[in-house]
Amino acid sequence: MKQILLTVLVSLMSGFGGAFLYQKYFVATELQEFQFANNTLENQPISTPLTNISSDDFTDENSKDLNIADFAEASAVSTKSVVYIVTYVKDRYSNRRTWSDLFFGRPTQKNPQGIAVGSGSGVIFSKDGYIVTNNHVVKGADKIEVNYNKRTYEAKLIGIDPSTDIALLKIDKNDLPAIQIASSKAVRVGDWVLAVGNPFNLTSTVTAGIVSAKGRKIGIMNDVFPIESFIQTDAAINPGNSGGALVNLHGDLVGINTAILSKTGSYAGYGFAVPSDIVAKVVNDLKKYGEVQKAFLGVSIKAVNEKIAEKLNMKEINGVVITKIEGGAAEKNKLEVGDVILSIDNFSIETEAAYDEQLSYYVPGDKISIEILREGKKIKKNVVLTNIDGTTNVNEKKVYDAKEIGAKFTAISKIERSKLNLETGIRVEEVERNGLISEMGIKEGMILVSINRYPLDDPKDFAKILSRIRGRVIIEIMKKDRSHRYYSYYF
Repeated sequence: MKQILLTVLVSLMSGFGGAFLYQKYFVATELQEFQFANNTLENQPISTPLTNISSDDFTDENSKDLNIADFAEASAVSTKSVVYIVTYVKDRYSNRRTWSDLFFGRPTQKNPQGIAVGSGSGVIFSKDGYIVTNNHVVKGADKIEVNYNKRTYEAKLIGIDPSTDIALLKIDKNDLPAIQIASSKAVRVGDWVLAVGNPFNLTSTVTAGIVSAKGRKIGIMNDVFPIESFIQTDAAINPGNSGGALVNLHGDLVGINTAILSKTGSYAGYGFAVPSDIVAKVVNDLKKYGEVQKAFLGVSIKAVNEKIAEKLNMKEINGVVITKIEGGAAEKNKLEVGDVILSIDNFSIETEAAYDEQLSYYVPGDKISIEILREGKKIKKNVVLTNIDGTTNVNEKKVYDAKEIGAKFTAISKIERSKLNLETGIRVEEVERNGLISEMGIKEGMILVSINRYPLDDPKDFAKILSRIRGRVIIEIMKKDRSHRYYSYYF
């Protein structure tokens, strides 16, 4: 009898122990890492997909009955407009030159030059050769190739917009099958969508899912004025899908696939796409002006939460509250800290993402109608939006090309300096490989605050000062993560 009881006790303990270990070590933890969905060209295992898909009827946004054939029709239409992009980047640190090379032109023995290869996807935006992709797909590339219809074309980079992670390319080819563009505002949560791209170098891959959410802000854009209002989908998006198309059941573009939420770097049910309406605005600006025209109201805002609503005696929790007046249209039209913005041109503003997205559609000089809540009363105001400098002029990016030190610089506006808590600074726009700035370790996107404690406001000043200094140089730099570093050099 004792032997039987002992056996039962051991069995129970083993069962509980096994359950504990399974729960602790084998149940997946919450995903917390956002990653861009570009390809690293590493070999990946390929599994065979199941093919026993049911032919249940579905419903599109027009409430028409659709069967499974519509996936095939949408795929056939959209895959013709999605291309494969390959980028080539020369090794930044191969072929390095010494200080004597830089100043006296005496070359040293060069190391074999290495080239890093990356890949992604792109979407044919117009039949005359304009192609949209993600900025992170082509960033820093020395050469960009577009593979379409079994042919390879060298692409020219027309422009980029880091705030939305969109880039525009151009190839020398006409009569291309441009994708049809639908308004992303018409997309509803629950609508069927297809993700089209080149994951793991598998060209023209199509996956299906639904729109899981809209207006997602995930904090992945590394820009002073990021615009994040992603369409979230559970359609499988994997490395190599970046820059590819998210389409509806008609094969029309509703977004550009950009990022995934995953611990492994592969599909985990959470994909994010830049809405097509934002993409269209960015493309039009890049084609017309060479850079995106950003319009500003001149305020800092925060989404209203329960605590803020209670403090402002609001009956409903909605809108975004003004936390700071930064000049421009807000100051001119006497907006106040504590005002709650409820709508812009009758478009409801519920979140910071919705506010950023709505403003992204305008250009400096546009007149808009805003509805605010002040001390319990709703007020409507007509305001004229400005550019980053507080005027209604079209922005023209003035780039100073300091060829003697191998870099290009731009000045930073007052509003941007305020956002960054800087009094001075110039931005590094482009760094020539093997130039003096490259040798110093200074990279694109960094902000040079001062040199030997001399504040930097004008890009021309930096090049002049650097050319005159002999001895020790100390440069204060703000990196992209907004941390400050001091770089010390000897000439």
